[in-house]
Parts: sequence; structure tokens; C-alpha cells
Amino acid sequence: MASEAPIPKPTPPSSSLVRTLPRDIDAFLTHLNKALATPSGIDTVMLFLCYTSRLSSSLLTLLSQSLLRRSARSWLGLLTTLPRGTTVLLTDKPPASAGAARAALVLAGRLKALSGLLSEARMILRLWALLGMYFWAKGLVSKTLSSLSSSSSEKSIKEKSSTTSKLATALEYTRLTLCVALQALENGAYLSQRGVLGWSPAKQGLAYKWSARFWAAYVGIEIGKLLAEGAGAAAEKQPYEAKEKETIQWRKKVARNMAWMPLTIHWSTDSGIVNEPLIGLLASIPGIIQIRDLWAETA
Repeated sequence: MASEAPIPKPTPPSSSLVRTLPRDIDAFLTHLNKALATPSGIDTVMLFLCYTSRLSSSLLTLLSQSLLRRSARSWLGLLTTLPRGTTVLLTDKPPASAGAARAALVLAGRLKALSGLLSEARMILRLWALLGMYFWAKGLVSKTLSSLSSSSSEKSIKEKSSTTSKLATALEYTRLTLCVALQALENGAYLSQRGVLGWSPAKQGLAYKWSARFWAAYVGIEIGKLLAEGAGAAAEKQPYEAKEKETIQWRKKVARNMAWMPLTIHWSTDSGIVNEPLIGLLASIPGIIQIRDLWAETA
């Protein structure tokens, strides 16, 4: 009796395939879509990927170099133990350690390229940052004029309070000025790099350097401001839960700015002060903090 031919199974429609996807993958993609729904969310995701990939690239490079050195030492050690006159035949097949090192180097190069691409994408997004700073300046000027036009009875509460208010206003104008200066210089240098503006390469390098210096000044002000806020918050009496929440947010801001500070100084100088792995590590700290906050906010 002839055997029956197997009956082919019907191909499920695409909707059925979608329904068979693991729920956690679908939930992750839905969550990621929410996180990427705003420009700030896009920048946060790119910041995280940019510097974690840069850190991974530098670590893989160090690992591969270490494997190659170890392989070379082992090979040389083996050669020294051979008797004189021994013929050594070389094959095209590399040792396992050399193959692993080569694979690590290839992956490191690709991660470095990804980091560079994401860094440039973030720079392109920041080209529009001056528009937001215009509205920041507009609101600050409006607030200042409103404060000056208020009646003397409203203003004469305490001399200390008035002095603190003036100091806070001056600090806010300083922060705004630094942001405008650093962004304008970065925009000019990047657009000149791409042939949109005509700055020379020397002027571009100087602009990037001064942009980083203004950024360093801004971060320094932020750290000083946060330390003052921390000292003031410690003296205030608040409910435990509210104080604990504020403390957590304060610590995150301090960690982010403390991580950026050595990098701003590094990018402000010609020779730099930190190596490649440390750049990736330090810049990954703000990326991790911001991506965790973004993930929680978009849950």
C-alpha cells in the first residue's frame, strides 16, 4: 500500500504571528515607543546608547589587545623552548585566542562607529536648542520686569530675602548666557564642519574648545547650586517621604553633574585629562540615570 503524502500545514496569517509574539517583547516595544515620543526622550535614549556603546567598544579593544599580547608571549615562549634547527611551519589558521581577539576588535569598531553616529545625531538635534533658549530668556526678562514693577510694600519683606532673590536672578542670567554661548559655538563649528558655514578648521577647533569651557562653567555653577540646595534642605523640616524623594532626586542631579565635570574639562583642553574607557564610563552615568527616570515616567 502506497504511503500517503504529508499534508502541508497552513501558514498562519500575519495577525496570528503577531499574537504569538512573547508579551514581554510587545510590552518592551510599546514602552520604548512611548519613551521615544518626545525630543527629550529621543535624546535620552541616544545618550544612553552613545556612551554605553563607546564604553563597550573601549573595553573590547583593551580585551582584544590583552589577548593578542598574551598569544604573542605564548608563541614566543614556545619558540624559545624549541631546539636549534627545528623547522617551524606557519599555517593560515590563527590560534583560538587570536580569533577571539580579532572578533572583539571587529565588534569594538562597529560599536565605536555606532557611538560616533549617535553623537552626531544628538548634535544635529541640539542645533534647535537656541530656540528653546530664546523662550527661556523671554520668560526670564518678563519675570525680572514684573519683579521690578511690583509695589514696594510687596518687595519689602526682608532684606535677606531680597538679596537672595537678586542673587538667584543673576545666577539664572549667568546660566542662560553660558548656555547660549556654548550652543552657538557648537552650532557654528558643526555647521562649518559640514560646509554650511565657512569657519576654518582652526576656528572650528577653537569653537569646540570654548564651547566645552562654557559648559564646564555651567556645570560648576550647577554643582555649587546643588550643594547650597542640599545644605538648605537638610535644615528644613519636612515629612519623611517627601524629604526622601527630594534627596533621591538631588543625589541623581549631583551624580550627573559630577560625572560631566571632568569630561567638560577634558574636552576643553588640547591633550585631554581622561582616557577613552573613562570617557565612556563617566558619560554612561548620566545616560543610565536619565534612561531609568525616562523609563519610569513612561511606564
